[in-house]
Amino acid sequence: MTASASAAGRTEGSGRLPSDRLPSDRLPPVRMALDAHTWKEIAHLLLNLPVALFGFTYVFTVVLVSGVLTLTVIGLPLLAVCLLGARQLGKLERSRSRALLGVRVDEPSPLPLGRGRGMFQRLWLALKDPVGWRTLLYDLIRLPWGILTFCTVLTSLFVLWPVLPFIARGLSNVDRAMVRGLLSPSDELERRIAELESDRGVVVDTAAADLRRIERDLHDGAQARLVNLAMGLGLAKEKLLEDPDSAAAMVDEAHGEVKLALQELRDLARGIHPAVLTDRGLDAALSAVASRCTVPVKVTADLPARPAAAIEGIAYFTVSELLQNISKHSRARSASVDVWRTEDRLLIQVRDDGAGGARLESGSGMRGLAERLGAVDGLFVVDSPLGGPTVVTAELPWRDRRE
Repeated sequence: MTASASAAGRTEGSGRLPSDRLPSDRLPPVRMALDAHTWKEIAHLLLNLPVALFGFTYVFTVVLVSGVLTLTVIGLPLLAVCLLGARQLGKLERSRSRALLGVRVDEPSPLPLGRGRGMFQRLWLALKDPVGWRTLLYDLIRLPWGILTFCTVLTSLFVLWPVLPFIARGLSNVDRAMVRGLLSPSDELERRIAELESDRGVVVDTAAADLRRIERDLHDGAQARLVNLAMGLGLAKEKLLEDPDSAAAMVDEAHGEVKLALQELRDLARGIHPAVLTDRGLDAALSAVASRCTVPVKVTADLPARPAAAIEGIAYFTVSELLQNISKHSRARSASVDVWRTEDRLLIQVRDDGAGGARLESGSGMRGLAERLGAVDGLFVVDSPLGGPTVVTAELPWRDRRE
């Protein structure tokens, strides 16, 4: 046996094939010619025809039947119901595109039919629904496109399969553009609607909380004092003839209770809406609230005119809340309040030289201010590094005052 034969025998005995036999004896691994993403696109394009047939039939029936019946009283209600049905067709198409094409399209906001005050208002809301009309347009133009994509992909499966992935990707991109263009909500409009719905909830919650606070203050403060006053005067009346000295002491005590009750009522009224704000404006009201702060506060207000009463009130209570926080938590030696107008915005800046570290997440007071300002398209920014200084900037929309 030669050396080469011995080497070949050792190689075979070790279970390994010689390198010159690898290409002929070992087959390549089995794999699909098209990946899963491409097959999903192909499935979507093949389903376009039956889906488009159903949608076109629906649109044609809606337009024909509703157009004829508009001469009767059921025409417009029927069209409104069909537009609501078109919304459901659009929802199914968005789901199909999301599952097969990977298109992430947000669902449009539901129609606020529950807020309609009557049948005619609900009918009008449904008839002017842009989502329903865009879905009808989408289903109308899909029939020729569905025929084209179905025939092209079906033919390519047997004739043009080497370039089928490129064909499927190009046709699917057109489908993606149609879905985004006609079935997606208006981003800016939907964002604005969501903001307004959130702001309305904040306003309602804030108003309810204020009412509960006023009720609690009246019940625990002035009301309790007035009850004690009535009881004291009743006892004084009974002892007026028997023990005039005791009756006089009770009357003096009742007089003190009256003064305290009046003071609490004034404080409560100031918390609702201070009289100085109504009579003299924001500058005088901020100076008054600054004088009650435990830290010296410099107030500068550069306003050419008085803003609307609602904006003026929000600005006042924002500064009042911030100055209370300075008194309680800042450990500051001085503070300043600057108020000015820039174009159509009212800007407020409250600064202190305290310890800093204030955050919107650290307490409900700051979060409440941010929510209240956000409800009227305002901004609330806190810049408070550890060690200070703390600068809080609030921005409100300017609206002219109407006397």
